[in-house]
Amino acid sequence: MNRFDLQSHLDDIYAHFPEADQKPVIGITGNYEDLTCKLGQGYYKSVVAAGGVPVIIPPVADKDVIINTLEHLDGLILSGGGDINPLWAGEEPSPKLHGVNQERDLPELLIAQLTYNRQIPMLGICRGIQTLAVALGGKVAQDIGDVAKVKHSQDADRSEPTHSISIIRDSILDSIYKSYDRPLMVNSFHHQAVVETGDKFRVVAQSADNIIEAIESTEYKSIVGVQWHPECLEEGLPLFQWLVGEAASFRQAQRVHNRVLTLDTHCDTPMFFPSGIHFDQRDPKILVDLHKMTEGRQDATIMVAYLPQNTENPTTYADRIFDKIEDIVAQNQQYIALARTPDDLWMNKHRGKKSIMLGIENGIAIDSKLENLQHFKDRGIVYMTLCHNGDNDICDAASKSNNTHGGVSAFGEQVIKEMNRLGIMVDLSHGGEKSFYDALDISTMPIVCSHSSSRALCDHQRNLTDDQMRALAKNGGVAQTTIYNGFLRKDGEATIMDVMEHLEHAIDVMGIDHVGLGTDFDGDGGVRGLADSSELINFTRALLARRFSEQDIQKIWGGNFLRVMQQVQMK
Repeated sequence: MNRFDLQSHLDDIYAHFPEADQKPVIGITGNYEDLTCKLGQGYYKSVVAAGGVPVIIPPVADKDVIINTLEHLDGLILSGGGDINPLWAGEEPSPKLHGVNQERDLPELLIAQLTYNRQIPMLGICRGIQTLAVALGGKVAQDIGDVAKVKHSQDADRSEPTHSISIIRDSILDSIYKSYDRPLMVNSFHHQAVVETGDKFRVVAQSADNIIEAIESTEYKSIVGVQWHPECLEEGLPLFQWLVGEAASFRQAQRVHNRVLTLDTHCDTPMFFPSGIHFDQRDPKILVDLHKMTEGRQDATIMVAYLPQNTENPTTYADRIFDKIEDIVAQNQQYIALARTPDDLWMNKHRGKKSIMLGIENGIAIDSKLENLQHFKDRGIVYMTLCHNGDNDICDAASKSNNTHGGVSAFGEQVIKEMNRLGIMVDLSHGGEKSFYDALDISTMPIVCSHSSSRALCDHQRNLTDDQMRALAKNGGVAQTTIYNGFLRKDGEATIMDVMEHLEHAIDVMGIDHVGLGTDFDGDGGVRGLADSSELINFTRALLARRFSEQDIQKIWGGNFLRVMQQVQMK
């Protein structure tokens, strides 16, 4: 090839299809000095060497610029540079503060928070680790001169390591450098440092004088911050390879979400309607809203009208909840729509809209009148959970039961048969064990458990035994693993790892065609790693990491549940 012959270079590109391998796109925040956006070559060359595609992000605090940029990124590097203005952390400037970089502060703090919300993998370098801390609940010392016992601002060349760090076991950093049989040597160019990580991070490396040298996510997110400059070091490449690998995983999950339909089969967000929620804002009072669903790439949710045991005028109570959901949809009709059938869900996805389906949690909503089932069918419900915590006139519950009927009541049998006739799914989450088996015998259609986990792993009466799971599968039904802490672990804090363990146990017992996910968000559901709708893409990443095929991921992400829905609705 002639080096200076443009056509020969183009011919080489077009001699293959596709023109290039698909690689993760890594954004790198640019430094700013002397009216110039600039970046050391080590950053972008390290990204290329690690197998990524570098894109430099200028320091622009324009939300449209930032958000449209993030839409195209698979990973992010927050680069090094000058001090952060301490006013962003609510502190007055110390006399030892060096030059702040006002051009960078707001853009990068916004980028860090918005990237975090989108679950995009991040690597913070030097100033970048401090940006992570300031943006996400930590604290940075304006100057470490009084406590430092190691020189943290070297005179040697940037490629020269000048001190060692200790890395804690079982950390991301440990997995990156586990093959090293010696302390990791790093360079050092800072007088500020993270002093408090906040609850979103933990310390994973320190220097000999206990200055924090690295932090990582406590929430199973792909986020690492380091105080040194790995882009200048021979041993820095593994960090960039880690980031590019995580970005590739995130990119793969995004593509899966583009093709499959993601349905959460149970959320209780309507319980917060009296609190004045704003579904079109990123409302901290709720775990499911338009922003969080978009960030987590969630297509649809089934919102239930939950009714406490002693609700007066229960049918009217449920109707008011459905009225409010319809109001929310009408106010945001460009972005969200109601759905009654699986076909509706797919059409809404094709149109670029989120979907809400309607359900009832607690059969007291029909107020002991069979004809109210037709009323709620006309309103669009797709399932009704026969009871909640406590027996009602339909059946005995799993929790707070007095064994009122010894299972399903005579009236409950009529309810189940009428639900079959109308094409409403029978949901046995919250049902007692005898009620469960009675319903299986009565129903001519498969039944569902919209949010129930495994009793073999967590001995709670709300969970399903292995025998129940096998009976449910034999009947053609589905059990949707839920992510309520108390149904995942009897003691301690549950995490996304427990969710995956329950799901995989259900698959082992029932088979891949009878499982799914019902989060119970806003009904006390949500665990570390799957805390709200914005984090649901992490569930897909966990499935991909366990080598589930895309076909099986679709089954888990609502395909099995929709199979039952379609069968019931066709009756």
